[in-house]
Amino acid sequence: MEVFAIKIPVYQPSLKGKEKEFVLDCLDSAWISSKGNYIERFERSFAERINVTHATAVCNGTVALHLAMLALGIGQGDEVIVPTLTYVAPVNAVSYTGATPVFCDSLRTTWQISPNDVKRKITSKTKAIVVVHLYGHPCDMDSIMALANENNLFVIEDCAEAFGSMYKGRSVGAIGHVATFSFYGNKTITTGEGGMVVSGDQTLIDRAKHYKGQGLALHRQYWHEVVGYNYRMTNICAAIGLAQLDQADSFIRRKREIAEFYRETLKHLPVEVHSESEAVLHTYWMVTVLTGDEHSRDSLRQHLQESGIETRPVFYPVHTMPMYSARFQSNPVAEDISRRGINLPSWPGLRDVDLSEVARCISTFYE
Repeated sequence: MEVFAIKIPVYQPSLKGKEKEFVLDCLDSAWISSKGNYIERFERSFAERINVTHATAVCNGTVALHLAMLALGIGQGDEVIVPTLTYVAPVNAVSYTGATPVFCDSLRTTWQISPNDVKRKITSKTKAIVVVHLYGHPCDMDSIMALANENNLFVIEDCAEAFGSMYKGRSVGAIGHVATFSFYGNKTITTGEGGMVVSGDQTLIDRAKHYKGQGLALHRQYWHEVVGYNYRMTNICAAIGLAQLDQADSFIRRKREIAEFYRETLKHLPVEVHSESEAVLHTYWMVTVLTGDEHSRDSLRQHLQESGIETRPVFYPVHTMPMYSARFQSNPVAEDISRRGINLPSWPGLRDVDLSEVARCISTFYE
């Protein structure tokens, strides 16, 4: 197989703020593990940023999802409704608890979970709905919350790809009962590895904190009250996160500029740039386009790769993966988007000259 040098990566973090200064401060203070003032500062600043009252930092976005479900008491015998068009993490987190994931299709307009399909999938065993704000576009939260209220269900917002996104003037993560974020190296703000659980409910966050710290009793040393986990964030990661948070507005502004560049530059070509619906702010974690069919998607990716431009396919629907495909299911919208979608280079530090090169190479493919 021929190997091509990558000249323009699909994503890389921007670390040009106070990251180094804050990390060196951690090293000088010797507070490098799961205690230190940067953790509290990051949690407080993050909660204020998205207008929630409580936040607790964890070591990655997947454990944030697991903690959220543990805090809600989800377990064996429960069903949790999840979108099939997503990264696998929220589905795996359901499985970690012993509950059963129930897959839903997507809306063709926004690519987000379909409220009508959610309604069809609710049973007497349903405990919660997980919404994933895919690629930074918010889900239809009014419809989802209405269904949850009608059926006495919890709503978990997976905001791993949507930090800073807004739905009708509210930050994603501040709408459901509990929400999670990821700070992996390719996320809008990063801590290298890391995550956050947020909620307006003090009890939920207290339960999450209890589980994330090995189930340690609050007022009795080395006494553990539940089977807990070591899901804590380090002070060093929190220091990086705090520095990243200071730059978040500029990151999001640049991502939206990049999306608009692609939309305007590619409008004469047979590709569809993921769009922004009314009353939301799309932060474009990845700028994604749909091609005409699976063959043209794969051929375009190969063409870009030969020019040193890295791309990624849209996520495979999770219901098609071996561990979740024992029972045949059809989710046609999600399957169609997955077959035709490409993530284009779209990180905040991407230079205009490189953006133009990506657009030029896409244009030459269709000539």
